[in-house]
Amino acid sequence: MLKDTRFIFVTGGVVSSLGKGIASASIGSLLESKGYTVTVIKLDPYFNVDPGTMSPFQHGEVFVTEDGTETDLDLGHYERFINHKCTKENNFTAGKIYYSVLRKERKGEYLGKTVQVIPHITDEIKRKIIKGSKGYDIAIVEIGGTVGDIESQPFIEAIRQLGLELKNYQTSFIHLTLVPFLKNAGELKTKPTQHSVKEYRSLGVQPDILICRSDIKLPQESKEKIALFCSMPSNAVISLPDLETIYEVPLALDEEGIDKIITDKLQLEKNKPNLSAWKKVVKRKIKPSKSVNVSFVGKYVDLKDAYFSLTEALDHAGINNDTRVNINFVNSDELNNKNYSSKLKKSDAILVPGGFGVRGIEGMILAAKYAREKKVPYFGICLGLQIAIIEIARNLCGLKDANSTEFKPRTKHKVISLITEWKNEDGSIEKRDKNSDKGGTMRLGAQKAKLKKNSLAHKLYKKTNIFERHRHRYEVNPEYVSELEKKGLLISARSEIHNLVEIIGMKDHPWYLGCQFHPEFTSKPKTGHPLFNDFIKTAVKLKR
Repeated sequence: MLKDTRFIFVTGGVVSSLGKGIASASIGSLLESKGYTVTVIKLDPYFNVDPGTMSPFQHGEVFVTEDGTETDLDLGHYERFINHKCTKENNFTAGKIYYSVLRKERKGEYLGKTVQVIPHITDEIKRKIIKGSKGYDIAIVEIGGTVGDIESQPFIEAIRQLGLELKNYQTSFIHLTLVPFLKNAGELKTKPTQHSVKEYRSLGVQPDILICRSDIKLPQESKEKIALFCSMPSNAVISLPDLETIYEVPLALDEEGIDKIITDKLQLEKNKPNLSAWKKVVKRKIKPSKSVNVSFVGKYVDLKDAYFSLTEALDHAGINNDTRVNINFVNSDELNNKNYSSKLKKSDAILVPGGFGVRGIEGMILAAKYAREKKVPYFGICLGLQIAIIEIARNLCGLKDANSTEFKPRTKHKVISLITEWKNEDGSIEKRDKNSDKGGTMRLGAQKAKLKKNSLAHKLYKKTNIFERHRHRYEVNPEYVSELEKKGLLISARSEIHNLVEIIGMKDHPWYLGCQFHPEFTSKPKTGHPLFNDFIKTAVKLKR
C-alpha cells in the first residue's frame, strides 16, 4: 500500500463519446497488473442526482452497483477491466454536489456565509474525491463531458486545486482528444487538439499526457507537432486509433509507453504490467473458431449504449466459448403476429432484455412464444422473465387477459404486479408504495437468492446461494405460480427476503431461463458469467 494515494485525472476535449471511460479503465488495468490497488471515480456534470430516471435514449444504460446505486455506464467499464466492485462513492453528479451543499446551507453549517461555487461547490467535489479514494493506492478520476462546457467548470477547478494542494508526485493529468482524419484531404488535423489543450490550460491545468483518438495511428511527425504547440514532450502524446475490440486498449496504451510516463510522474515501481490475460482475451475475440446468431429483442435497440453491459456479456460468453456472437437487434415494436416467425427464423438463440413501460411488450411476448414453441434457447433478463411468465400464462394456462399491472393496471389476471397489489401465500400483504419517488418501489443492488438443487441454474452456478444485482419494481405474483408450474414452469431460485421468484425454467426445453436480476452487471471478459457462458455454449451446440 502506497503511503500517499496517487490521483490520475482524466478529461476529454473536442467532442464527447471518445472513450474516456474505456481509457480510464484500461489505465486502471495496467496499474492493477503492476500490483497496485486501483479505484475509478466518475464525475458527471449534469444536474440529475443520478441517472436512474433518465431515458436510455438520453443517457444510455444505467449501471447498478453492488450496493444498489444507479450510476453511469462507465462504471461498468471500470468493473469489467479492474478487479474492483464500485459503490456509491464511485459516481457523483453536479446535481448530487449542489444538493449536498444546499442541504448543508439549510442546516446552517456554513454559519451565515455567502455560499458560492468557489469555495463551497469545489470543496464538496474535492471532499468526495478524497473520500472515494480512501484505502486505494491509485484513484483514477474521470470527468464527464468536454473541457469548455459551462457545467463542467467547477469540476475542472476542483481538480486544479487538488493539483496544487497535493504533493507533485501524487497527481497526473491526462487529456483525451480527437485528431480527425480528413479522407478527402488525406490528412490528420491536429488543430482541434491544440485548441482543446489551449482551453484546458486557460482553466489552469497543463496535461501531463495527451491521448489522441483517431481513425489511424498518429505518425511521429503529428505527435511532435502536437507536443510543440501543447508544451509537452512528444513521448507524452499517445496515439489511440480505432481498434477491433475495446479489450485491445490496455495493450495499445502499453505499447505507446503510457505506463512509463505515469510511473515516472507518480513515482511508482518500475516493474512492467502483466498483460498476458488481456492478450488471451483479444486473441479469442478476434480469431474465434465458431459463430452463433443471437436475436436481441428489445425496445431501445436504436441506441446500442442502452444495452451496453448486455452486449458485452454476450461478447464475454463468446470469448469464453471461442465463438463470434453475431447480435441481430430486433425492435420489439416491429414484431407482430404476421411477421415474428420470419424475423426470428434465423435465430440460434433469443434474448429479451430489461426495460420499462408498455411500448414493444407484445412483440417481446411473441419472441418468447417463438423460442418456447421452436425449442430455441431463450434467455429472459428482468423484464424478459416477466414476459416469459405472461406468455406462458396466456398460451399454456389459457389466461388470455394475463398481463403485468405495469402495462395494464386493471387486467383480470395480474401475473406480474407490484407487491402492494397482492397477498403472499401466507395471506400477509407486502407494503411498497407505488406513489412514492421512482426508485422507492425498486429492488436495487445485490440480493441473496437460493437455488433449487439439480436445476439448470444450480448446475451452472455450482453453488446453492447466489448474490446478483437487481433493478426492477414488479414481481411474479405467487398466487399464479402453482397454476404455471402445472403447465411446465420450473422455479429454479427464490429470494431470501419475501421468497420472491428469481429464476425460472421450462420442462422439455433444451435451454429456457429467465432471471429477475441483471447477471450482465457482473460479467467480465476474462471469465464471462455462468448463465451467459452456457447460453452461448448451448446455442452453438444446437445451431441449425
